Amino acid sequence: MLTATLIASPGLLDPALAESLRNAWGGGDLVWLAPDEAAEFEMETIPDTAETSWTALQGQSVDLAIQPSGGRRKAMLLADMDSTMIQQECIDELAVVAGVGAQVKEITARAMNGELDFEGALLERVALLKGLPVSVIAEVLRNRISLMPGGPTLLATMTASGAHTALVSGGFTAFTAPVAQALGFQTHRANTLLATNGHLTGDVARPILGREAKIAALKEITADLGLSETDVLAVGDGANDLGMLQLAGTGVALHAKPSVQAQAKLRINHGDLTALLYLQGYSREAFVTPEDPVLA
Repeated sequence: MLTATLIASPGLLDPALAESLRNAWGGGDLVWLAPDEAAEFEMETIPDTAETSWTALQGQSVDLAIQPSGGRRKAMLLADMDSTMIQQECIDELAVVAGVGAQVKEITARAMNGELDFEGALLERVALLKGLPVSVIAEVLRNRISLMPGGPTLLATMTASGAHTALVSGGFTAFTAPVAQALGFQTHRANTLLATNGHLTGDVARPILGREAKIAALKEITADLGLSETDVLAVGDGANDLGMLQLAGTGVALHAKPSVQAQAKLRINHGDLTALLYLQGYSREAFVTPEDPVLA
């Protein structure tokens, strides 16, 4: 059996729309995970109209995901950080302070869409940060970085259900460490910015954590935990996330670049990070809502 899940921002999922799709596809009972926000139904096969329906629903600010019904609830969350667990790209924010914001942002956009080699693009951008005081990192965290909506609830709910949570970023440990602590990730991996005498050198430690390192993290962490790749829900937005998204049992492209959406199993463009809970069959009543986390 397959499960079709419809997700929108709170109050924007029309019950008549959900019922119409269920009826058109000959689905089973319509189950509301959250009134006027998320609903699901089972069906036996993927309809021929699935992709055209997805496109039409996007025009109504509704996400549609179809996946096997069995094993939807995952034992591990593997998440990207930049533009996934936080709303910004850390290197872009550092670049603004360094006075090279526009130049770095353009390179970042092309790299995340798969137009540039990730490692080369990272080194090119980091080189532009040479001489920036290390103290700026704390300033950027405090004034320019914000958590993605739904992230704290996603982490708290999956953790309460016994899932392992890991943050794996092509960004920097100076950011993943506080983000992981604030949200409750159990492990985190990222690149390390090099500094001398309190200033960035314009380089990062080797080896560079990119696409292949994210795949390796998925394999290594699941092996350590005695889990399989099918037990993992992975989420990201950039081209360097595609490997882990395709390897994981459930790979979600969240507000992702076009090239990533074209190759990802599941796409979420309108819901926040709680959409990942709906995809696993959690109802809003089952969500665990933590106290507001603080980045420090």
